[in-house]
Amino acid sequence: MPDTLVQPNVLKGGAFLIQDSKPEDTFIPEEINEEQQMIAEMVRDFLNNELIPAQDRMENQEKGLTASLLEKMAGLGLLGTHMPEAYGGMELDTNTNTLICDVLGPAGAFTVPFAVQTGIGMLPLLYYGTEEQKQKYLARLINGELKAAYCLTEPGSGSDALAAKTRADLSADGQHYILNGQKMWISNAGFADIYIVFAQVDGDKFTAFIVERNSEGLSLGAEEKKLGIHGSSTRQVFFENVKVPKANLLGEIGKGHLIAFNVLNIGRFKLCVLSIGGAKDRISWGVEYANERVQFKQPIANFGAIQYKLAEQAIRTFAVDSAMYRVSNMMQLANKALVREGMSFAEAKLHAAEEYAIECALLKVAGSEVLDYVVDELVQIYGGMGYSEEAPAARAYRDSRINRIYEGTNEINRLLSVDMLLRRAMKGALDITGPAWAVQKELASMPSFDQPQGPYGAEHKAVKEFKKAVLMVAGAAAKMQLDGQLNLKEEQEILINISDMMTDTLVAESLLLRVEKLADMDKEIKQEVYDAMLRVFLHDATARMLKNGSDALASFAEGDLLRTLLMGLKRFTKYPPVNVKSERRKIAKVMIEANAYCF
Repeated sequence: MPDTLVQPNVLKGGAFLIQDSKPEDTFIPEEINEEQQMIAEMVRDFLNNELIPAQDRMENQEKGLTASLLEKMAGLGLLGTHMPEAYGGMELDTNTNTLICDVLGPAGAFTVPFAVQTGIGMLPLLYYGTEEQKQKYLARLINGELKAAYCLTEPGSGSDALAAKTRADLSADGQHYILNGQKMWISNAGFADIYIVFAQVDGDKFTAFIVERNSEGLSLGAEEKKLGIHGSSTRQVFFENVKVPKANLLGEIGKGHLIAFNVLNIGRFKLCVLSIGGAKDRISWGVEYANERVQFKQPIANFGAIQYKLAEQAIRTFAVDSAMYRVSNMMQLANKALVREGMSFAEAKLHAAEEYAIECALLKVAGSEVLDYVVDELVQIYGGMGYSEEAPAARAYRDSRINRIYEGTNEINRLLSVDMLLRRAMKGALDITGPAWAVQKELASMPSFDQPQGPYGAEHKAVKEFKKAVLMVAGAAAKMQLDGQLNLKEEQEILINISDMMTDTLVAESLLLRVEKLADMDKEIKQEVYDAMLRVFLHDATARMLKNGSDALASFAEGDLLRTLLMGLKRFTKYPPVNVKSERRKIAKVMIEANAYCF
């Protein structure tokens, strides 16, 4: 990838751990312009007028409903906002597409068919399709004529996708590939017109194909009875001697893993965005109910236990929201830089997402777990009604749970984030060694007693120390591996500890940059409320950094080395005490008065 991909004031992928950013170089959602707001309003109107009124019908799997809603979206141009104009798309920038997904977050189960159609259904064709394939299939996916499904998972291969058993053998006349096998958990399967199918050519060359629904020998299982997302179609797909024309080979033989993995980068990012968009809406449900529900002769919103929940929901959501828009803008700037260098629209989109694959993996985990926290506390705020299907909390709770499983389980994404970071370091694409060595030298010196300066001095110091903590723990583990004393591939618990430290660092810095930028902007909410969110998040994140770091270090170091590293970790995880009770009440008060999530 060209070194000029990222401009001097924009971080390369993974570089948030070794470089500092400035508020003026960071995009925040409060900077969304008038044109983007108009697009958001159009999407919000479609959400409120078409999607939300149809949720019960979708939940009951009304035949043809989901497909017709996708066609209506296509009529508004909303299936191709991220696609080239040459195929009927709108070529809107990354931030606008992030905003669209953010607004669609409350759509519940419908986010699944939408994400499949616009993501893993279209991107393989955009990235790897021939011109003929794009004209024949991609353009018709964008205009809603065709619906797509993505067939990767099998009964024996989930996270280990390359272990797929579905075969593709060239026919005797050399004109077709003959597919035999079985796929499961296939979203959109019930109404899809084309399937992106992964199979082993000759039994050992993982390859992708475009398979049409009317192909002889293709059949479907019954709709799965799922815990949640009942409004989405999920079925098994069977292939029995299915003849696929050679022209429908997608990409190169044996290179299917590139398609399978590369389309997931942006998919993971979008899953975070849809989750956070949903979380904002579900928080508003909780606020409304807390204001309406009277116990002990007053609304339960008056009670500290409820205010804690509302504030904590808002803090976690606002923090990840800050990180996702920051990363969105990084991808947008990278995309534009690559186009300027001569890359095609598709190539630039692919490489920009690949550049920030680490951030996308971290955000997928963070967004899905924030939504799970929000809906879990939503049920609790609703109390007994939260457990009843008569109230909306139960469906939100059920629908949320899948997000931690698909697009790569959160465990896999945690492992991948660290693996990708170490691989980039070993390839020289990211200089982790120098900063990690600087941290080791700092441990041998006396700590500085200088007090942080400026209105956010303590916060900047905390974030810088978070980065040092990650580099110290990861660097020590990597050195143990180089010395032959540790095999990190077999130490998943350590990798998960490091990944969670990386996530807290990315989110904490993003939140700080947003709050700092907001201080110089006109806004309805007082800056002290945003400051409260920042302080509470850093207070809690500091404790998590210490816990994850200690757990990791104690897992591979001992004796004097462990004592030295733990002393260093304590040095890097200090933040002034915060009256979290009063700060959370300050945040909750604003939402209770607005009767909604209002940030």
